[in-house]
Amino acid sequence: MKVLIVSDTHRKNDTFFNVVKLHKPDMVIHCGDAEGAEEMLQEAAECPFYIVLGNNDFFSDLPRELEIQVGKYKLWVTHGHTYYVSAGSDYIKREAAARGMDIVCYGHTHRPVIDLSGPAIALNPGSLSYPRQENRRPSYIIMETDRNGEAHFTVAYL
Repeated sequence: MKVLIVSDTHRKNDTFFNVVKLHKPDMVIHCGDAEGAEEMLQEAAECPFYIVLGNNDFFSDLPRELEIQVGKYKLWVTHGHTYYVSAGSDYIKREAAARGMDIVCYGHTHRPVIDLSGPAIALNPGSLSYPRQENRRPSYIIMETDRNGEAHFTVAYL
């Protein structure tokens, strides 16, 4: 299974459309800040699409958090801004583990992270629209499960 994990698209949707066409994922997870474009993004995905409320998704009825099963993994999806993610992923990883989650997917910082150290895996795809990491390239994460059900993660840049 191939899961595309994105965040912080901020209505700059063309990049998302291009990434979906490129990868043809089996599932898309959006970690918030679509700014009202969620229906367009869902339609373009052409697969199961999960999205949560970001701090810039004003007047939206999107859920603040989701729990999703991907193979043997329990994923918790949140934007992350209420879990101190600007200071790192330690707090949100502990919270994920306390909830019985294997993986937490979050956004908000616009900086990609794959943190495999315990107690849970933390994934932040960065931003497709306004990247803030050193190279300033739009980023996303591909999560793929192999034939044994093991997950592998890759940060991809445009």
